[in-house]
Amino acid sequence: MGESKLDLLQGTLDLMVLQTLAAMGSLHGYGIARRIEQISGDEVLLNQGTIYASLVRLQQRGWIDAEWGTSENNRKAKFYSITRTGRKQLAQDAAYWERLAGVMGRVLAMQNEGGGQ
Repeated sequence: MGESKLDLLQGTLDLMVLQTLAAMGSLHGYGIARRIEQISGDEVLLNQGTIYASLVRLQQRGWIDAEWGTSENNRKAKFYSITRTGRKQLAQDAAYWERLAGVMGRVLAMQNEGGGQ
């Protein structure tokens, strides 16, 4: 892999979008993508197709709502916000990823305990 950008595991982008909306409030798709890139230290780069596929998926599941509004540059844009159901899903997914990260941290920190070659 080397210095390449991070490949996102299935479901991680949806969690990032939900967290971004929970933290920042209503945003349009471009704003969500830029915020995720900024927070990741540009380790995650999102193209328009990737972010909008996530937004459609989240909207279909009822985890986010969308309404039309006007962006900072005076253009018509769809603004997304997290729903109550989305907040519940965010809490579940965040707990799962915290547990997984903890397990991975312990496994990767494993020292040679003998018995192996």
